[in-house]
Amino acid sequence: MAATRADLMAFLDKLGIETNTVDHEPVFTVEESRDLKKAIPGGHTKNLFVKDKKGTLFLVVVLADAIVDMKGLHKKLDCGRLSFGKPDLLEEKLGVTPGSVTPFSIMNDKDQSVTIVLDEAMLTYEILNYHPLKNDATTAIKKDDLISFIRATDHEPLILAISEPAE
Repeated sequence: MAATRADLMAFLDKLGIETNTVDHEPVFTVEESRDLKKAIPGGHTKNLFVKDKKGTLFLVVVLADAIVDMKGLHKKLDCGRLSFGKPDLLEEKLGVTPGSVTPFSIMNDKDQSVTIVLDEAMLTYEILNYHPLKNDATTAIKKDDLISFIRATDHEPLILAISEPAE
């Protein structure tokens, strides 16, 4: 069974990680979240759940306005060509639905089958914002605490230069 927001908050609390969560209407796209970006300080993000032809899974986390060369991303990840993971695979592996994808969902990947990739440009922000497993809230977390959280789920994040700055 996938973790709930309460499970996530309890885990963060157990780790001694402070966060701030703002409830809001569900948002499904970066465009829909523009107003939230103005109201909530910190880096806002998008999350790409992708797989290569061998079935290797990645969760790539970049700034919301970042430009990602999807045709060349496989070279940066040193894998085969990539496609987006289907919603049923996303729910099976990370316990979330499209629109709610978040690095917090890595806590649902109990068999460590998903590699989480954090874009270097995103980590220039001290505070980062992600959905707490559902897209009806946004949780702010310090970047170092995010990395600590990921490691506490038995994942080692790859930190790579993934994106190009927005124009």
